[in-house]
Amino acid sequence: MPPPPPPAHRAPRGGPWFALLCVLLLGFFLVRTGTGAPGTGPGASAAVGPPRPAPAAAGGRTGAEPPGTAVPLPHSPPRRIVIPSLRIDAPVLGTGLTADRSVAPPPTGEPNLAGWYTGSVSPGERGTAVVVGHVDTETGPAVFHPLARLGPGDRIEVGREDGRTAVFTVYGVESLPRDGFPAGRVYRDAPGPELRLITCGGRWSPGAGYEENVVVFARAGG
Repeated sequence: MPPPPPPAHRAPRGGPWFALLCVLLLGFFLVRTGTGAPGTGPGASAAVGPPRPAPAAAGGRTGAEPPGTAVPLPHSPPRRIVIPSLRIDAPVLGTGLTADRSVAPPPTGEPNLAGWYTGSVSPGERGTAVVVGHVDTETGPAVFHPLARLGPGDRIEVGREDGRTAVFTVYGVESLPRDGFPAGRVYRDAPGPELRLITCGGRWSPGAGYEENVVVFARAGG
């Protein structure tokens, strides 16, 4: 288990890991492992990208933020993520950075595994927690394949090592370009517990991988 981060009321997070996540995301990794959308990636007949959200003025679907703010929880690593509306129920593994300083995605051999970036707060703490997952692997759709179908008001439950469950309500879903990714807005510190779920999206090409990242914005409470 990784050591706990600094106390919950920490300085706003910034710095290089924001930019690193933009590069990751999973598009970078999937290019190297040869997966992609059907008809575009080698041997990827069942591997498809998530549906792209309808365009909006702000670059995605953003609804009214859920009312109320949950009391922040102490640090405790996440162990499971459940999204009832998508029938997602998956274990969560802590992940850090690779040797080339990109964020390490979950192992491709376990497509139903999500990864909590340990450089962020744990889900339920004050601040912004980050959980990533593959959209597909060589064997087909993966844990976050349907992520773009979420919408404002949907519920996300994160089971923690301490036995508590951090509950979040979605208030926005956006499909954002990897190039020029608005890291400061996506990963900025928050006055209460927030969560970002991230996977690949958009078009896939052999030379560049996925063009976009699907980002889900959620806040504890609701």
